[in-house]
Amino acid sequence: MKLEQVARRARVSTATVSRVLNDKARVKDATKARVLKAIEALKYHPNLAARSLAGGQSRSLGVIVSNIENPFFLDIYKTVELGAHAAGFDVILANTDYKSDRLVTCIRLMLGRRVAGLAAIVSEMDAALIQELTNQRIPVVFYDVGSPRRNITNIRVDYRRGMEKLTSYLYNLGHRRMGYVGHHLSLGPIHERLQVVRDAVARYADVEVVTASDADTLEGGRRAARSLLERSPSLTALVCVNDVMAVGALRELRAQGRRVPDDVSVTGFDDVSLAQFCSPALTSVHIPRDQIGLTICDCLLPREHAMTEREFLIDAELVLRDSTGPPARGSGRSRAGRAGGRAGKNVSA
Repeated sequence: MKLEQVARRARVSTATVSRVLNDKARVKDATKARVLKAIEALKYHPNLAARSLAGGQSRSLGVIVSNIENPFFLDIYKTVELGAHAAGFDVILANTDYKSDRLVTCIRLMLGRRVAGLAAIVSEMDAALIQELTNQRIPVVFYDVGSPRRNITNIRVDYRRGMEKLTSYLYNLGHRRMGYVGHHLSLGPIHERLQVVRDAVARYADVEVVTASDADTLEGGRRAARSLLERSPSLTALVCVNDVMAVGALRELRAQGRRVPDDVSVTGFDDVSLAQFCSPALTSVHIPRDQIGLTICDCLLPREHAMTEREFLIDAELVLRDSTGPPARGSGRSRAGRAGGRAGKNVSA
């Protein structure tokens, strides 16, 4: 259905139909009602892409994530989408599955659509692609990769502080043999979490950490936990790179008849809603996805200020729930004095 057909049915010019659609100029109420009735009768939908190109200004934002199946990415996207819609923008979403070549394709497709701004909430990135985006005349936001440039804003999470809180908590409970459940360990931001765990436990001469990695999925967490426990059956704690893999690890422990936290403690990272509703509720490190989404919106939506390089550091807060406790007798320190009432307790020390 074309604009001309709406104009003919309403007995007005195409310019009048455009004024009604854009609501930018005064149109008599009777004429406006006639145009709106014609639009409804003909089920007319304006070509937003064509209107953006004709007006020289895009009304779309691009968001690229590494894994749309992980609620962490979805939560951020939903916040961005809400803010964009409130400002009259739509959002185009793309998923890379942690593949660098797919990221390149997604970014170039977004640029081809002439998005007004682009957010890359990914763990995979290369210097050449960063330079390519630096040369664009649109605002860009990177999450955990790259460095701030003239048109590029970086949002970083203080993983080091979050993981240090977590490993210190487990150590003080008495855990000395820990396993790390991860995925895509060669990617910078993900490898950083593992390195922080190693750095944190390096302070304690009596702590051992073994690692296993698999896919960033529930099943991937289950397989990685199984691999760890086959190699090191006496582990007393599993530190997982995120909540999704932690829930998979919980499933594997149940299948093996191991009780959580009586036999093995399990921790996640990100503190998505899933962490609160799984059984037992998951001790995790809270990352404020709504704050990240709002920051992305503020950086990408048109503002009066010019584009400048900026970097935001997001704090990480430990949230204690029922999946962690002291190790059983014979596997480390005594369970006597086990902390109670942990559900939802935040630790900021």
